[in-house]
Amino acid sequence: MTLLRLDEVTVRYGERAALDAVDLEVAEHETVSVLGPSGGGKSTLLRVVAGLERAHTGRVWLAGRDQAGVPTHRRGVGLMFQDHQLFPQRDVGGNVAFGLRMRKVARAEAERRVAELLELVGLPGAQRRAIASLSGGEQQRVALARALAPRPKLLMLDEPLGQLDRGLRERLVVELRQLFGELGTTVLAVTHDQGEAFALADRVVVMDGGRIAQTGTPLEVWQRPATEFVARFLGFDNLVDATVHGQSADTRWGKLPVPDGTPPGPCRLLVRPAGVRLTSPEKGLPCTVAARTFRGDRVALVLQPAGAPRLEAACALRDAPKEGERVGVAFDADDVVVLGAGS
Repeated sequence: MTLLRLDEVTVRYGERAALDAVDLEVAEHETVSVLGPSGGGKSTLLRVVAGLERAHTGRVWLAGRDQAGVPTHRRGVGLMFQDHQLFPQRDVGGNVAFGLRMRKVARAEAERRVAELLELVGLPGAQRRAIASLSGGEQQRVALARALAPRPKLLMLDEPLGQLDRGLRERLVVELRQLFGELGTTVLAVTHDQGEAFALADRVVVMDGGRIAQTGTPLEVWQRPATEFVARFLGFDNLVDATVHGQSADTRWGKLPVPDGTPPGPCRLLVRPAGVRLTSPEKGLPCTVAARTFRGDRVALVLQPAGAPRLEAACALRDAPKEGERVGVAFDADDVVVLGAGS
């Protein structure tokens, strides 16, 4: 069942469209991450759903109700911001109970709910702790408990882990996904961090200039970017003009295999680094190793063919060639993605 629906929602600042005729649906109990660069429209989308920003055209529906004219505090949504926005003059319990007091929940019920949520987010018995005494990760947990306390129909997260260090961020995103699954919470999160989005979400929405560029499961978006913008945003740079003839395409890297059913003619191809296989120079496209970067048990390589664009590849540490070494390259059809019309 659809909990949230946006129909042709547009927001303009002067001549610029922050959101441009956006359609989006979020099902009950689904976690959707809206991913994109700064200025792509993702935070504006969140603010429109929350009622903090007015759509110039289009409609927002929550649980089947048109939200036109409905103020934020009556929409039944929970908000959690990047900077937490906790009340420093209140202790942990006072922060978590804030929304419950606004709804005039009885004191005993509020205390029970606060204790339950603090246990759930890994801060049992922390009701009397001062906000200033908490680490960044602990403040994040308090902010989450506060957002969840009124049992919102929809929980919205704005760059929820952006201020935390990488290790803590990776740990918390796993905990959040487990928690939302246990609670059956419907979540709409915005972030510019692809790792965070893919780890948290059931579905990823990539935004570009106020429009939705692609939507799909994390695996679908990662394996098959729909446009060159999405591919580059995800960090893929092996992009080349091509002309398709049957099962292969002519490119500046030579003939590349293409997926079955690719229509003939000009297009743009993405070759994911996983599909760039190293061979001997005699058996593939001759390249020189221009650079190599250590990444744990893998090494990222930049390969320079003669008279052609550079290629990115990856290989196991034990198999990594040295800078300046000559190698050959072959291509796997499973990692070649057709993006659209070429230049």
